[in-house]
Amino acid sequence: MYRFLLTPRWWAINVFLLLSIPFCVFMGSWQLGRFEDRVDNHREAEAQVADAKKDTPRPLDDLLPVTKATSGKQATATGRYDTQLLVPGRTLDDKDGYYVLTLLRTDTGRALPVVRGWLPGEPDPAKAPAPPAGEVTVTGALQASETPGSNGVSARSGLPQGQTAAISAASLINLVPYDVYDAWVTLNDGDSGMTAVPATAPGGTGLDLKAFQNLGYTAEWFAFVGFVIFMWFRLFRREVELARDAELGIAPTDVAAESTEPAGSADPVTEREPSSTSGV
Repeated sequence: MYRFLLTPRWWAINVFLLLSIPFCVFMGSWQLGRFEDRVDNHREAEAQVADAKKDTPRPLDDLLPVTKATSGKQATATGRYDTQLLVPGRTLDDKDGYYVLTLLRTDTGRALPVVRGWLPGEPDPAKAPAPPAGEVTVTGALQASETPGSNGVSARSGLPQGQTAAISAASLINLVPYDVYDAWVTLNDGDSGMTAVPATAPGGTGLDLKAFQNLGYTAEWFAFVGFVIFMWFRLFRREVELARDAELGIAPTDVAAESTEPAGSADPVTEREPSSTSGV
């Protein structure tokens, strides 16, 4: 009954089954490993940001360019506050508000974007405290330039004058007449009563959409294993049923004919030839 397993068709089916199952398991395990790596990187990045607050602040230029190793580190810079901008659409403690961003003109000729704090509500220049006058030294967590459209950063354009959607050199260079550092600093303590903006983990280390895509691909690969096994058993059961029917002498065409024959049909009645009558 099971001799059909030795046919070339079933050899091909069995080889496909034996190769596809370990391949799917490997791919699912690999995708799961990628997700676990992202989770570990996220935890390490958060721990790094938390530990960085205890480090001794270092001059800004010693920490540039911003990398995963230097993101969140304590940086110091000295200069004079200049242009002040508002960054709308920023949430803190589940409340909508905006950042107060002020550019610090340093002796290098470039300006450092400094987030002095966060305020609730809609952006209002009248509510944003004016920056301190004269030379100041700021200390805060170093952050990489933001990328519009990623990590919750708005990609809006056409904002009112005095506002910017992203804190990045590419965005700010069009708003001020001087060079801007490709980095920014968030003060450890909010200036003028504003709420301090906490430092965030560097880009590419969070549980973003790519991380959950890896988790989704993991489920798909393992689901495909179950689908392949299910289809193999379905084909196997069908072949066994056909083999049993063949042993009983039931051909597939006979079964189909019986299924299409109307129930209760009688044998056809043989037509009689008309009897001859004698002429008058």
